[in-house]
Amino acid sequence: MLNLTKSELAILRKLNTPIKIQDFLDTLPINFEKKGNTNMSPRRVLREKKAHCMEGALLAAAALWLNGQSPLLLDLKAMPHDDDHVVTLYKINGLWGAISKTNHATLRFRDPIYKTVRELALSYFHEYFLEKNSKKVLYSYSKPFNLKRFGQNWITSEEDLWDLAIDLDDSPHTRLFPKKNKKYFRKADAMERKAGKLLEWKK
Repeated sequence: MLNLTKSELAILRKLNTPIKIQDFLDTLPINFEKKGNTNMSPRRVLREKKAHCMEGALLAAAALWLNGQSPLLLDLKAMPHDDDHVVTLYKINGLWGAISKTNHATLRFRDPIYKTVRELALSYFHEYFLEKNSKKVLYSYSKPFNLKRFGQNWITSEEDLWDLAIDLDDSPHTRLFPKKNKKYFRKADAMERKAGKLLEWKK
């Protein structure tokens, strides 16, 4: 199934709830891409035992798909000079939650309490700021991005999945706020900046 080996299937079948998937991702060190940028498939993540946000989201999506849910990604787009963040969407009893691989204290797992994807995306807004100037930079989110459109090869690919990442980045996004409201945003305060410096994994 999904072109996986028996050992790969055994791991992913055990990850049969969003909480189990998140707990597994939390055991993986962050992929600091020391040898250059990567966008590894779930197979390569399992082998290399490390992941950044996109790679963790892909593994989570594969586990959800294997266990009967749709493999949906959500792209959270930041203003220039900061990275986007990618999470995996899941739905329980009609409410949305998210699985997230991050090295920071804030952009993490979301419980299934959100009526809409917009509500969920907004939950990441206040903690998404630049360290150098404390400005909040999250400004748009994608529609749920269904990986079924790419077939199954992305799960076991030995090549970096740049085409998939580009398609996600180019997919329709919705602004979180009107431009005219931006001037009213308060910068992150000293306590928020202190929390923002907490890291789970050191380089």
